[in-house]
Amino acid sequence: MRYFLYGFLFILSGCVGIPEGVQPVSNFELNKYLGKWYEVARLDHSFERGLNQVSAEYSLRKDGGVNVINRGFSSENNEWKEALGKAYFVNEPNEGYLKVSFFWPFYGSYIVFELDKERYQYAFISGPDTDYLWLLSRTPTVEPEVMEKFISMSEARGFDTSQLIVVEH
Repeated sequence: MRYFLYGFLFILSGCVGIPEGVQPVSNFELNKYLGKWYEVARLDHSFERGLNQVSAEYSLRKDGGVNVINRGFSSENNEWKEALGKAYFVNEPNEGYLKVSFFWPFYGSYIVFELDKERYQYAFISGPDTDYLWLLSRTPTVEPEVMEKFISMSEARGFDTSQLIVVEH
């Protein structure tokens, strides 16, 4: 667990910028976004390397922020790894641009740049630069059209989608 948490902290510490070409969604509704999301695809990072069955759970904090619980299973170590954090809106609460911290006072960008705004069933997430990319879904898999859209939109914004990892659940 410590490796998972500290790796994530090191990578994202103090990086709350937005990659060129990435625009946070507007009309974001936090209450619809709360709950459990499955990581369907990602770019590789040391803090998630070797993890499958990865999920993120978001719940409202009393201070208006968001509690974050990231979990993943390491088959190599036969154990669950978990990181607890908190997130806050960078600008307005209706913009999909948050900063997340797993170790105060360090924050990293969490940018929702595409979202199923009708049902909140999938979300495309960027970090502070094009090295950080995730496809989250309310289900462990998505329809091929969603994956195609994710790849197309991500490539158009400068992400190297040839390096995507499809997460096993």
